[in-house]
Amino acid sequence: MALLPPLRQQELERLVAKFAIDPVAAQIDWGLLDTALTHSSASATENYEQLEFVGDAVVRLSAARFLWEHYADRPVGEFAAIRSILVSDRVLAEIAESYNLQRYLRVRGGVHNDRTATAPLLADALEATIAALYLPTSDLRVVRSWLDTHFAPRTEAILSDPARQNSKAALQEWTQGKLKCLPLYEVDEADNVQHGSEERFTARVLVQGKVWGEGKGRSRKLAQQAAARVAFEQHCHD
Repeated sequence: MALLPPLRQQELERLVAKFAIDPVAAQIDWGLLDTALTHSSASATENYEQLEFVGDAVVRLSAARFLWEHYADRPVGEFAAIRSILVSDRVLAEIAESYNLQRYLRVRGGVHNDRTATAPLLADALEATIAALYLPTSDLRVVRSWLDTHFAPRTEAILSDPARQNSKAALQEWTQGKLKCLPLYEVDEADNVQHGSEERFTARVLVQGKVWGEGKGRSRKLAQQAAARVAFEQHCHD
């Protein structure tokens, strides 16, 4: 286990305290956590890139377990749509900001000044941090003890507003991963249908040239989401 400078050690201890994690029980590897918070601009060899890869899988599994445990009555299509939001760069960056994670990041050059890269940077750093906290024990409870507190209100908000569910993203993720292709959408607008009607637009989603789902909505985007939801529920199974 790497020995860190005293000030850096104290910084990381303060961060772990924010997560309300017992560092002894979690067997925190402080050197690994330091690496998780080191951008490639600060070190070309000892940076968070590999840990971010592992953390991506851990956060997706954590979100899947959370949904399975608390929303068992929901169809798998909703699981995938909600998870795609929970593990998005936007949400992960918001979680990172709630812990002021940027305060603990080691970066150099103009990285701090690139506002367009802020969300992806924080999301990647959070995933790497999650990996560093998980790996010493391989116990999901170490990260879920605080991740679930962020997943819960966001899931409720998504479920209270179905339009926020991103079925298109979930379907695209599945088709890219399993079939190495992207879904295509065709949208028709009905004649003589009142503005705001749920029947105004009809969307069909095609995968490898075949219609996988059809949906209607008061806008093109909502119709596409409805079609994607049908397609995912009928055709996509992990």
